[in-house]
Amino acid sequence: MTLLHLITAEDWAATEHAIRPLPGIGFVHLSAREQVRIPANRLFAGRADVLLLEIDVDGLDVRWEPGVPGDHEQMLFPHVYEPIPLSAVRAVRPYLPGPAGFTDPDL
Repeated sequence: MTLLHLITAEDWAATEHAIRPLPGIGFVHLSAREQVRIPANRLFAGRADVLLLEIDVDGLDVRWEPGVPGDHEQMLFPHVYEPIPLSAVRAVRPYLPGPAGFTDPDL
């Protein structure tokens, strides 16, 4: 299965060996294609330096968990509580917002 991870170009350039869980959060936030616009618009509104990483999650412990308060209670996001090796990254694509913000990506 392939899931998506949002990252700035600067953070991607600084990534060595693995994508690591965020300090204080403890997991790597991933998204399904049809939901990635939600965290993109929350966290990266108006930014033109965002990349979408396509991650092959086979063999990783993916946990589908609630997002932030206010999200629909049935909206679950995939989280990984371990470093994701760079070998799991299948593609890196620019993810640019349109006039109305980020939309579902064409993959």
